[in-house]
Amino acid sequence: MDPLSNVLSLLNIQSITPSRLEAGGPWALRFDGYRHVKCGAVLAGSCWVTVGDMEPVRVEAGDCYLISGGAPYRMAGDLKTEAVHAPVAYREAVDGVLRYGTADEVVIVGGPIGLDEANARLLLDILPPFVHVPARSGQAEALRAALGLLAHESTAPGLGGEFMADLIARIVFVQTLRAHAAAAAAEGRPPGGWLSALMDPQIGPALRLMHEDKARQWTVAELATAVGMSRSSFALRFKTAVGSAPLDHLLRWRMHSAGQELRQTGRTVHSIAADWGYGSESAFSNAFKRVMGVSPRAYRVGAPARAGGPVKAPLPMGR
Repeated sequence: MDPLSNVLSLLNIQSITPSRLEAGGPWALRFDGYRHVKCGAVLAGSCWVTVGDMEPVRVEAGDCYLISGGAPYRMAGDLKTEAVHAPVAYREAVDGVLRYGTADEVVIVGGPIGLDEANARLLLDILPPFVHVPARSGQAEALRAALGLLAHESTAPGLGGEFMADLIARIVFVQTLRAHAAAAAAEGRPPGGWLSALMDPQIGPALRLMHEDKARQWTVAELATAVGMSRSSFALRFKTAVGSAPLDHLLRWRMHSAGQELRQTGRTVHSIAADWGYGSESAFSNAFKRVMGVSPRAYRVGAPARAGGPVKAPLPMGR
């Protein structure tokens, strides 16, 4: 399994049925931050999106975007118009469709993406507050078919409509992550963690090697040799691209993966430790607690992980 698939399998992605906004004239809506990720797509027209204190970004037909990390944001046809709190406006929505303002000059479909709380930081820590994939970019081409289906389901849902909308929203979400990684690599943007590092011609293969054999006890020298680099050059380039040292990244992914097994299976801690290449349960337990903040047994019975930065408490989602 490739690294992105590995992480996505840990996130237990849950998409709430997307809602549709049709707006026109001088309009503006302000939204509370979402706990994890908001995924959106512009089906027609254009508008402004302002996330937190960032400069407004113009999004147009065919564009997709992600808003992450709990930042509040604003959507507007006119930046000078005073914004109405979105949950108030959405009281007038009918069957998930809000017609706001004077017409349907812009049509947007979007909804929240929920992630497994224990593993959410694996993704949230490396995403910027706003990811924008313009329709004119080469990476957006693969999104067009999904957007066509999403537009159809949001206007004329048939049998199994909610299920279909959920599946399509997930496809748009993952494809937007792919596009973000590809664009960051192509444009030489500052390093964006393991996701954009997957596109690096030498660090990407190293990451894939790490994820292919969960029990192998890699050394930095072995990884460097495998991708044709010196140990020192590899260690520096990896930390610059990913944001952590090679073995620290490997340990974090392994312990999050082991944590999923602890909660989803009845296997003993000893057998899980052996699967992940640990010769003793105590060595595995020490490594697990270092990353997750609690012991394997405490984690299994529901104790929350205390690793990484805190995720903001949920706010009313509106739409």
